[in-house]
Amino acid sequence: MIKILRTAAFLLCTAVAAPVMAQDFEKGQAAYNAGDYETALQEWRPLADQGDAGAQYNLGRMYDTGSGVLQGYAEAAGWYRLAAEQGHAEAQYALGSMYADGVGVIQDYAEAAGWVRLAAEQGHAEAKDGLIYLASEQGNASAQYALGSMYADGVGVIQDTFIAHMWFNISGANGHELGSAGRSLIEQRMTLEQIAEAQALARRCMASDYQDCD
Repeated sequence: MIKILRTAAFLLCTAVAAPVMAQDFEKGQAAYNAGDYETALQEWRPLADQGDAGAQYNLGRMYDTGSGVLQGYAEAAGWYRLAAEQGHAEAQYALGSMYADGVGVIQDYAEAAGWVRLAAEQGHAEAKDGLIYLASEQGNASAQYALGSMYADGVGVIQDTFIAHMWFNISGANGHELGSAGRSLIEQRMTLEQIAEAQALARRCMASDYQDCD
């Protein structure tokens, strides 16, 4: 009987607390949008400490950008992780990006891909594109071809004939059957000088193990 009453009391407290937490979160959001980072921090930190994923993500973002706090990438990664582990898609993508770039954490492409994939599975648009970039930088020929297509058509990225040719060229070199076809097709838009420049980009990209591909 005592156990049942305790459970009922907990549920009652939760029901009362939830609207209050929502109000505090919105108050913090309004303050943040107005540039009042001190108030935003005051509203969000208690919620974050109580496990609110949205508040945890927002604290991560504040530490990531140095908004109202001393910029600290490790601190940002810690808050992102807490939110990401609760399934917060934005936090998952942010944490994956930090692993991809080695910012606040030790660079780890496998860890990056894992978090970005979780965000992509929830429909996060940037995460879907991010997966292609990660796979391309790990030598995946299909992803490299897809990235070439994105740059060729300006889908999700700024259209860039040189970068498109580079990724098509690399994809073909890595055995993708459509890579060479994509390269030949886009060459119809290019001069011989431009083709030579794009080929140089591809050589530089591959020689750097896909680290210098811009």
